[in-house]
Amino acid sequence: MQHFPIFLDTAARRVVLCGGGEAALAKLRLLLKSQASLHVFAEDPASEIVTWAEAGLLDLHRRTPSAEDLSGAALVYAAQEDADADARLAGLARAQGVLVNIVDNLEDSDFITPAIVDRDPVTVAIGTEGAAPVLARAIKRDLEERLPQSLGLLARIGKAFRPRAEVLPHGRRRRDFWSDYYFTSGPRAAERSPDLVEMELEALLKRHARVEAQPGHVHFVGAGPGDPDLLTLKARRALDEADVVIHDRLVPKEILELARREAVLVSVGKEGFGPSTPQGEIDALLVEHANSGAQVVRLKSGDPSVFGRLDEELAAVEAAGVAFTIVPGITAASAAAAQIGQSLTARGRNSEMRLLTGHDVKGFAEQEWHALARPGAVAAVYMGKRAARFLQGRLLMHGAVPETPVAIVENASRPDARIVASRLGSLSDDIAAAELSGPAVILLGLAPRAARVALPRFDTVQKEFA
Repeated sequence: MQHFPIFLDTAARRVVLCGGGEAALAKLRLLLKSQASLHVFAEDPASEIVTWAEAGLLDLHRRTPSAEDLSGAALVYAAQEDADADARLAGLARAQGVLVNIVDNLEDSDFITPAIVDRDPVTVAIGTEGAAPVLARAIKRDLEERLPQSLGLLARIGKAFRPRAEVLPHGRRRRDFWSDYYFTSGPRAAERSPDLVEMELEALLKRHARVEAQPGHVHFVGAGPGDPDLLTLKARRALDEADVVIHDRLVPKEILELARREAVLVSVGKEGFGPSTPQGEIDALLVEHANSGAQVVRLKSGDPSVFGRLDEELAAVEAAGVAFTIVPGITAASAAAAQIGQSLTARGRNSEMRLLTGHDVKGFAEQEWHALARPGAVAAVYMGKRAARFLQGRLLMHGAVPETPVAIVENASRPDARIVASRLGSLSDDIAAAELSGPAVILLGLAPRAARVALPRFDTVQKEFA
């Protein structure tokens, strides 16, 4: 993020704009929405600027500005549509310690003005670092359609009412009150009549004041394989409402950033053959936060019920009398199969497929090797990189043919995903040669399609068959 988004208080502060043509007009139409004291310097201003000046909306100076004119200004806009003149103004402004924006010159500007959706006092600012103005306009258009005009009315009334709402305890009860107002009761009242909104707010506060604090709750949520777009809607809602998020090591920051800004994030990473948070400590955290009345999201990569120690954590919250919900997620096997363009089951090939772990608490995991070695058998092996030679040896020992296709998918669904196409006879050597550093799923019995799957978001590297 090169440009850090902030909202600058311009009330009664001087904002200087130099220019009188179309570029100046475009900026002024936006600046006139603010409470700034606008000073425009233009020797030949457009008629609209003259009209605004005559109406007292801005101060018009028919000359070029001096250093004294710029001193103490909050912002300066160079909109003269002359590169040399704008550069001179920018130098003058910076000498006075004032931030300057040169219209249509991103590189030489100290700040940029975003596209804005105005529902005063609700303001949505959209910026693309100058990379795609057309995209910013499209987003603005979409938000203009989605955000009702009554939103500004609700926000103004709500802002004035905030001191009254402090009778509710800080935290979830107060958030629930405001959520009810902005998304349910307030819009309904505004549809009937704007005059009813304040009355509805009073009645709503009385209702929420009578409601006892809600007990804590644990949501066991599947974060999916890593692509935020693969989160379920229910998972997104749980993150949006969470007070505490207790998350795995493999959950990417792009998904964690979907949680409320005020939510407490607790990392309880586990790593095979590496440092791990003890399971008992995780169980205790879930119970502790839920008993404090928090809405807790236990965020697990993939699906919580697939090699996620879900039963142990369910037993802990059940024993403590804490209510829980399970929100399934897309498991890594499904994402890996999609990555290589294959189906996990196929008529005439396999009527079952197995999810295996490469190791358990006792070490490398034993399996039903005879069944897995049959022609056409398909299995997805989680946490199998270190167990590759063990898997290879057991399968070959029980009759699997060395030519059995195998696909290894690292970081399935993520931008840095990689595919290694292998065969059972060379599986361990191929994994070692690939130097995989991320989590990988081994798909026994499946090969990547010869025609590459169209995955424009992924930079996939494929090691072709020998």
